[in-house]
Amino acid sequence: MKSIVLQGTTRLLVPLLLLFSVYMLLRGHNLPGGGFIAGLIAAAAFILCALAWDIRTARAALRISPARLAAGGALLAALSGVPGALWGNPPFTGLWLFIGGGAGDKGLPLSTVLLFDVGIYLAVLGAVLTLFFALEED
Repeated sequence: MKSIVLQGTTRLLVPLLLLFSVYMLLRGHNLPGGGFIAGLIAAAAFILCALAWDIRTARAALRISPARLAAGGALLAALSGVPGALWGNPPFTGLWLFIGGGAGDKGLPLSTVLLFDVGIYLAVLGAVLTLFFALEED
């Protein structure tokens, strides 16, 4: 039995959960949070979608295989350690690139730490959803 209340609430909560997960991902560089907890929050959004409708709807909303998402995220996290080693530092040393900016302003900071966090985000999201979808389909 599908609950119309759960489906209506899910339509409101899923975008908010995904937005909050991106906030937690970007906040995690300097404060608590980061890729792991943000990935769990995003996975909760898709799990809520699966519970409100069905697995097929949640998979369609995800648009990519969760196993591929997990593998790509793990690969991105691993590759984020390479730039530090290429510049003569230990692997996974944080490096920053500042884009834009004017006089006295460094610009937008992008770092290898962000790449690592995004990789962890995708790996956790994919792994949790792979496990959940496999358990729900049985």
